[in-house]
Amino acid sequence: MIKPLLNLTTPRGPRARLSTLIFHRVLDAPDPLFPEEIDAARFDSLCGWLAAWFNVLPLGTAVRHLQERTLPERALAITFDDGYEDNLRVAVPILQRHGLTAAFFVASDYLDGGCMWNDGVVEAVRRTSHASLDLSKVDDGSLGCIELGGVQQRRAAIDHLLGRLKYLEPARREQAVDGVLKAAGVQRPRTLMMRSQEVRELVRQGMAVGGHTASHPILAVLDDDAAMAEIARGKTALEEILDSPIDLFAYPNGKPRTDYTGRSVALARRAGFRAAVTTAWGAAQQGSDMFQIPRFTPWDQHRARFGLRLVANLRRKPERI
Repeated sequence: MIKPLLNLTTPRGPRARLSTLIFHRVLDAPDPLFPEEIDAARFDSLCGWLAAWFNVLPLGTAVRHLQERTLPERALAITFDDGYEDNLRVAVPILQRHGLTAAFFVASDYLDGGCMWNDGVVEAVRRTSHASLDLSKVDDGSLGCIELGGVQQRRAAIDHLLGRLKYLEPARREQAVDGVLKAAGVQRPRTLMMRSQEVRELVRQGMAVGGHTASHPILAVLDDDAAMAEIARGKTALEEILDSPIDLFAYPNGKPRTDYTGRSVALARRAGFRAAVTTAWGAAQQGSDMFQIPRFTPWDQHRARFGLRLVANLRRKPERI
């Protein structure tokens, strides 16, 4: 049922469209705090569906086909953001088992023992033995005291804190996360992200690596000099690790206007990238801006619903700058 619908929706030629999926982590097993997060068994099922329905292409190849107007029918690319160690350890073997490939966008500052700010918050709330967190001395004091009970209350606390801290200036945000960790009595985790040799291994395994800035800031809140420094520093760090150029980029968070702006697009071009991806829903087609390729992943666990939502997404007009 899904494949014939895809043939109608995205045939080869002028009406061809590119679906691009975004993932972050592939866990060994389901996480009670984040039941929506992809685990190995679920990712294996998804990869089976994708292999049966789509022509899955490396993202760089798909971009070239879009530019040359030669995109095949039912074209799809798979991407991962941030650089989690489970990408290589868990996701890559599953991709390979299904004959698939993916592009991995890596925030370079967190390699080799680093920890992204949001994971600092998550692990503080997950691991603390305290029944509540007194955050009255964190940032401007407005976070107050947060009660922690069971899984649902802890998840609500995480979502609240992430929403409050996400758009702070990066240095201030890091200070706030340090305060949350201190209040929780928890150390930053140092094993969640890849090490440099694992990034090299991704390429040896036939995967692509792209830039994702150095420290994953919200580019829209930075001035041009700071944004360019983040984009260029991340690119240079990965190129030194790989000893080869990279030409694909992902905007951190990736929502048009909220997370990146027209200035961000111009800076990505100036930094030497060939294409960039967002997190706006929809699909790319001939004439699309190669620096605003939309990405989407259905959340459905049932095969038919997952496929139908992908078909619907192909018809959606992507938001862009």
